Amino acid sequence: MKQRLIQQVGRSARLRVLNELKRTQGLCVADLAAKIGMSYMGIKGICLDLEKRGLLDTWRAPQKIGRPHMLYRLTQRAHDLFPTASNAMTIEVLESARKLFGPSAPEKLLHVVFQQKAEHYLARLKGETPAERAKWLARLRDHDGHMAGCETDAAGAVRIVEHHSPILDVLRAFPLVARLETDLFQRLLGTPIQREETTASGLYNATFRLG
Repeated sequence: MKQRLIQQVGRSARLRVLNELKRTQGLCVADLAAKIGMSYMGIKGICLDLEKRGLLDTWRAPQKIGRPHMLYRLTQRAHDLFPTASNAMTIEVLESARKLFGPSAPEKLLHVVFQQKAEHYLARLKGETPAERAKWLARLRDHDGHMAGCETDAAGAVRIVEHHSPILDVLRAFPLVARLETDLFQRLLGTPIQREETTASGLYNATFRLG
């Protein structure tokens, strides 16, 4: 599936459009053109082509003044273009462990996996303060395919925003994973973490707020 979709996407400009949209809740053609450095009509043509392929859809964002903006965003089908760290067999193994060793077996296995993740990140994490470590953790998570970024708002509050989950199928099958991710962030950053998950056009977005 993924390879067929990549072949359909084709040229790098299309991939850049998809990557920009993956990191947002939707962009208009003018904003996409500015970010990518192409003409309005060039980006418009790419968006129309990707929409025909079922990888984009549109919605109108209301404005305080004037007409609504038409924004392009990814569809659920586009999720298959991005990295995954699990597959159907992962879930089958966890379900088989439940049948063979009892209802707590999947939880124990997942705890071990996240313990190993924590050790992996701790060996690479830098920074003295939670905010400094958050920047490094976002880089590490981005490298692992979570499309993560660290943001600071006007009040100085720090958050890590992830626009993709390489283990989304496991997260949906075992909601415990959301708590394990939160515990992972708290251990690494040394501060309480609040996790919020939203979806846009069926796609995943998670925010981890520090403090």
